[in-house]
Amino acid sequence: MSRNDALRASRLRRGWRTVEQAAAGLTAHGQQLLDDVHFTVSPRTWRRWEGERPGWPPEETAIVLHDALGRWPEDLGFTTPPGWIRPEHHEEAEVKRRAFVSVTAAALVPGPTSTQHVDPALIDYFQQQLEGHYRADMFLGPHDLIGTVSAQYQLIDKLIRSAKGEVRRGLLRVGAAYAALVGWLYQDAGDLEAASFWRGVTQEIAMRSRDAHLIGYSLVNQAQVRTDLGDGWAVIDLCEAALDDADRLAPKVRVMSLQQQAHGASLIGDRTAVDQLIDTADGLLGRVDDDLPWGNACRRTPGYLEVQRATCYGRLGLGAEAGALWSQVLDIVPSTARRDRGVYMARHATAAAAAREPEQALEIARAVAEIAVETRSARMRRELVTLERAMRPWQDAPVGRDLAEVLAPVTEGS
Repeated sequence: MSRNDALRASRLRRGWRTVEQAAAGLTAHGQQLLDDVHFTVSPRTWRRWEGERPGWPPEETAIVLHDALGRWPEDLGFTTPPGWIRPEHHEEAEVKRRAFVSVTAAALVPGPTSTQHVDPALIDYFQQQLEGHYRADMFLGPHDLIGTVSAQYQLIDKLIRSAKGEVRRGLLRVGAAYAALVGWLYQDAGDLEAASFWRGVTQEIAMRSRDAHLIGYSLVNQAQVRTDLGDGWAVIDLCEAALDDADRLAPKVRVMSLQQQAHGASLIGDRTAVDQLIDTADGLLGRVDDDLPWGNACRRTPGYLEVQRATCYGRLGLGAEAGALWSQVLDIVPSTARRDRGVYMARHATAAAAAREPEQALEIARAVAEIAVETRSARMRRELVTLERAMRPWQDAPVGRDLAEVLAPVTEGS
């Protein structure tokens, strides 16, 4: 008999090792939640839920399942009946509306009612602040910075509306860099809708600045979101557009475009293109010597291009090759880059699973789970969900059950 693996995995994440434990645990949870001593779920019922025909639980039971496991029945492998509407559905539109207003508030504000003098020195001030934000992001993560950086973007936007000539052009350039950082912070926080919105703002401001380097950079930013969405051809299209007039671009922008295009190639399964693109970028890396304040990850990140290659190899299912590269990269990544290190380690664990080394994957995952809980990085959590999928062949073995326990505090409700 085939099984409802989605419910089974959620049960294990909850710490219920057996069907009997799950039935007893859900019964106790429901009695407390509903204040109803008559609420019960039998082991026989749970066993049917994990079977080939799980059916659909009563609405009251659906609410208890959601509260206990963090997912609604349709996400737990149950057969959704016609007309089912989640109890909280009516609230979702308002929640999304409030979220959108919050995201766009800093970018969509009315024009100035009066002009003001804008000192050219403000351009340097904002550029210096930007470098500090990049450093803070490495240590703090996105949640503590989004408000600060988006508020500064709002101030820059206000000044742009009053500035003239080269001062205005300079503020447009720095404003595009701030918008790009806000977009990245939202992307790292797992809010791809907000990230996409801010990538659009970045592109608009870059176009208004008439700066070819920033326009290319903004296209790469758009491609990053498309990479997270798994849209390989869109990534390739955007990066090719960025490279249309490559001779005019700073080497840094070309490196960024080429490595991001390699991610697009990995999404469509083209290993040859991945290696060609990253090798070409490697030939340009030594020429990156500009003083532009944005997009400096290629200089700041140890083993930058090998990180990209290893990530692409992992996406292509090349476990042994990816694992060897991750071992090299992690030897040179400083312990202070805690979030990046956690993401790389999670990818290393997935590569180990692909290479059929589940014990190694579990060992790495233990350390990653601690970092993920500490940093609240959605990027790291997504990598650990990917690891869960890669470890499914061992889900019934002790190593699989241990992994479910290790990842439960991180992946619950993902």
